[in-house]
Amino acid sequence: MTMMTPQPLDQQEDEEMLVPHSDLVEGPQPLVEGPQPMEVAPADNDNAGSVENQANEEPQASRFTWTIENFSRLNMKKLYSDVFTVGGYKWRVLIFPKGNNVDFLSMYLDVADSATLPYGWSRYAQFSLAVVNQMHNKLTVKKDTQHQFNQRESDWGFTSFMPLSDLYDPNKGYLMNDTCLVEADVAVRKVIDYWAYDSKKETGYVGLKNQGATCYMNSLLQTLYHIPYFRKAVYHMPTTENDIPTGSIPLALQSLFYKLQYNDTSVATKELTKSFGWDTYDSFMQHDVQELNRVLCEKLEDKMKGTVVEGTIQKLFEGHHMNYIECINVDFKSTRKESFYDLQLDVKGCKDVYASFDKYVEVECLEGDNKYHAEEHGLQDAKKGVLFIDFPPVLQLQLKRFEYDFMRDTMVKINDRYEFPLELDLDRDNGKYLSPDADRSVRNLYTLHSVLVHSGGVHGGHYYAFIRPTLTDQWYKFDDERVTKEDVKRALEEQYGGEEELPQTNPGYNNTPFKFTKYSNAYMLVYIRVSDKDKIICDVDEKDIAEHLRIRLKKEQEEKEDKRRYKAQAHLYTIIKVARDEDLREQIGKDIYFDLVDHDKVRNFRIQKQMPFNLFKEEVAKELGIPVQFQRFWIWAKRQNHTYRPNRPLTPQEEAQTVGTLREVSNKAHNAELKLFLEVERGPDLQLVPPPEKIKEDILLFFKLYDPHKEELRYVGRLFVKSTGKPLEILMKLNELAGFASDQEIELFEEIKFEPSVMCERLDKRASFRFSQIEDGDIICFQKWPPPEADEQVRFPDVPSYLEYVKNRQIVHFRALERPKEDEFCLELAKNHTYDDVVERVAQHLSLDDPSKIRLTPHNCYSQQPKPNPIKYRSVDHLIDMLVHYNQISDILYYEVLDIPLPELQCLKTLKVAFHHATKDEATILNIRLPKPSTVGDVLNEIKTKVELSQPNAELRLLEVFYHKIYKIFPTHEKIENINDQYWTLRAEEIPEEEKNLGQHDRLIHVYHFTKETAQNQVQVQNFGEPFFLVIHEGETLAEVKARIQKKLQVPDEEFSKWKFAFLSLGRPEYLEDSDIVSTRFQRRDVYGAWEQYLGLEHSDTTPKRSYNASQNRHTFEKPVKIYN
Repeated sequence: MTMMTPQPLDQQEDEEMLVPHSDLVEGPQPLVEGPQPMEVAPADNDNAGSVENQANEEPQASRFTWTIENFSRLNMKKLYSDVFTVGGYKWRVLIFPKGNNVDFLSMYLDVADSATLPYGWSRYAQFSLAVVNQMHNKLTVKKDTQHQFNQRESDWGFTSFMPLSDLYDPNKGYLMNDTCLVEADVAVRKVIDYWAYDSKKETGYVGLKNQGATCYMNSLLQTLYHIPYFRKAVYHMPTTENDIPTGSIPLALQSLFYKLQYNDTSVATKELTKSFGWDTYDSFMQHDVQELNRVLCEKLEDKMKGTVVEGTIQKLFEGHHMNYIECINVDFKSTRKESFYDLQLDVKGCKDVYASFDKYVEVECLEGDNKYHAEEHGLQDAKKGVLFIDFPPVLQLQLKRFEYDFMRDTMVKINDRYEFPLELDLDRDNGKYLSPDADRSVRNLYTLHSVLVHSGGVHGGHYYAFIRPTLTDQWYKFDDERVTKEDVKRALEEQYGGEEELPQTNPGYNNTPFKFTKYSNAYMLVYIRVSDKDKIICDVDEKDIAEHLRIRLKKEQEEKEDKRRYKAQAHLYTIIKVARDEDLREQIGKDIYFDLVDHDKVRNFRIQKQMPFNLFKEEVAKELGIPVQFQRFWIWAKRQNHTYRPNRPLTPQEEAQTVGTLREVSNKAHNAELKLFLEVERGPDLQLVPPPEKIKEDILLFFKLYDPHKEELRYVGRLFVKSTGKPLEILMKLNELAGFASDQEIELFEEIKFEPSVMCERLDKRASFRFSQIEDGDIICFQKWPPPEADEQVRFPDVPSYLEYVKNRQIVHFRALERPKEDEFCLELAKNHTYDDVVERVAQHLSLDDPSKIRLTPHNCYSQQPKPNPIKYRSVDHLIDMLVHYNQISDILYYEVLDIPLPELQCLKTLKVAFHHATKDEATILNIRLPKPSTVGDVLNEIKTKVELSQPNAELRLLEVFYHKIYKIFPTHEKIENINDQYWTLRAEEIPEEEKNLGQHDRLIHVYHFTKETAQNQVQVQNFGEPFFLVIHEGETLAEVKARIQKKLQVPDEEFSKWKFAFLSLGRPEYLEDSDIVSTRFQRRDVYGAWEQYLGLEHSDTTPKRSYNASQNRHTFEKPVKIYN
């Protein structure tokens, strides 16, 4: 799952975050384009993508309109609409009028009665939310999505719905008379309950478990598995019984395929991903199925070399095409043969697969400036194209659903309708796709085998596959763990994409149908050549599987069955965990420091509940070699202060009971465990002796010894003392346990508790144990006394200070924020260190005098990246608050060294502004810092103090530039707090004199540079360079305007003569002649919104790219798919 921050926003089709409204806590967050939920780890996979087969009824749809009055005066953080009902379910809209911690209106659809619904509820809805533009309806901001609502995610929507600056701008039309109109279109489908669904029983096939974000891999593996010839080849790859699946891709794949063939339940993929060399983080990264397909096939091809199955990948998937360039006027032709394992077909602008193939072989003419250099013939007019020499038996077609949008400089998903046939004839039209060298005796008729579907947006989503394993009419949907039967309409037509129309069911209301973009559509198609069908869809049975593999996998299966039986019979058994002195000696000071033992690391026995306890003692005698008469068992008890200590010995009556009865008496937590301490006494000769009789005033105490020089705590033994006795009376005995001289002075401390904080107090040696409230199971820590002097360089001179240190110590790995993958240094800190303590230690390590210039950012344990927001100055109390992420504690922090103290910086707004001098070419990049309440006018005044102006009284303006277009001139009174320079370039410039005195018929127009690029045989306009404004006068011809532009830009005549001039409206160029009157094209006076129309200067882009353009968001990491082994 790649964790991505939102891309630059465009009102019509933005890339932004779509999350439950509680997204402020950073878990694995769904991020989308389009928008569409992304699967998150490792939930129940009931996300939008996996809901398709659950919608078993026609959807019911309705529109809800919410009129919110006095909108700008709302002072609450969030606001709910009235409840409305669609499809028998109650809904409401939730908004954050001032944004959910963002400078955008945040808006969600919420399940109104989620708090009272039964456990395990879920409902699926397609919906759109809109803020109506009350001046121009076409400017209404509307976004749609789909979601599976459940207890974890009872609301869903858009954190960044629309910029607050647009919403609250009275000129924009979203607030009229301070009233906001919100519309919600909701379509609901009833959901089938799949809790008890058995894929094997219903379909004969099993699914694959999702490790977090591995659905893209699961859909590909199912597709490959269901090509039996491929599966057979994998089984025949040589492996040995000594191979380990996690270290061998062939063995891991054989194991996975075997389980898919013979298991009754879904199969895990962890062995396979480990064999790829992936760590857990890779499994949580959403990757591209096409990329994985290529990488996996290359890896398998390599592993098959030198084996009986060498060449299988080529035999199945390899085809060849011929690239040619043929001159028109001379006899010259250049050809190049290339192989392919899959074909990438255009979706944009193509109605179906045949149209894509037509486009693939389309002839391009090389002429004019683009002539072909034909060796001795020089530059020639020529034809360039591609034809196919042969197609493979298994044809993999990758549909280009994702394309680069030059206008937005980002990837977008193409959700257009795109059809694909059940039978594909590539010999059509007399073999127009075939080269002259193609073997025409081979019939290139293909039948569809599988459709891989992507549901979601460009930054994530869900993958699943429709497959017909034996090429009959029966299709199956493989959606991670779930396999369902589907009909051909579901597998084909419903995966074409495009728009889905849902009729309204609200009688008497506006009955226009709802249209929703279908974010689920085919992404990869697999066709099998009809003439090769019998060879490829062959029988694969146990004889194809190596004997050692069968034995290994059957053994695994038996072990799994044993575990299942073990679980099924668990209610008949009790686990008895027996701790002994040996365990305490082994663990204290190494694994644990507080209390006495980690019960998960002691000897345990699985005993039938009906067994009498006395018989269990015989079991212990056999296992541990301690005869029954020398055993005494103590029950542990959890105290009110959360410590866990031996409480009392079992009575003879209790030992006569069954194990099950005893467990119930001792343990109110209703788990199947009984925890005991086994007391074993030894005489002076170390021979076993029966335990001494314990009377009421005998107390069993446990002793730990602390050495401040070694910073070491260890267990030294236990003693019975009389409650009326005093610690003074056992000092010699303790010295003996410690190996000290008998007269060594020692100090005693009682370890009382350690949660939530350590409590360890000095024990009065002269007071009786009863007076000091000492009881069975208490722990006494002791050390030599007096403690070491301060000059002895001992960090923790006594037991309390050492236990305090152990409780709170924390190694923290610090990383520079600009290099978030590399540890720079480690510091040993304490969890209870204050904010000031932490930054002081970091500053000290970096030899920095002022710790307030350190800014820290916490770590996201799921994405393994910095969180988006740094820690504000003294906003957290302790180090532990910086490290906690959900229920996990991280050990990573990121640091920055600022140029001014953080408290000062927090009161300021920093804007990155590019200042364009009136006469100089190069822009000056300024970082303007001003108090947050400042205005744009204050920014311009600050700029004047930092730059050289063409004249002292020059006026400045601030523009918002985005990908070489001017989107806004900021009013001088606008507050800077809401200005976002993360995505836009802010440009300051002098206002030319001619613009200050516009005549009645003058127009101020946008002028942009552009070039035309041909991508996939489509012409696209791409802007570049610096946009600017120009005054045009009434009746002025293009020739006159050109002269002024040439003078302004100082372009040499020779260069300028090559420039073309066009009027562009919505990206379409209309070329102008020198005699054209320019002002007739530009009738609108307002500059706002004028980027839709501009005067375009077409010429080649020779300008160097500026580094300040649209700065990238913080912390975005993309990892390619890699298989390391």
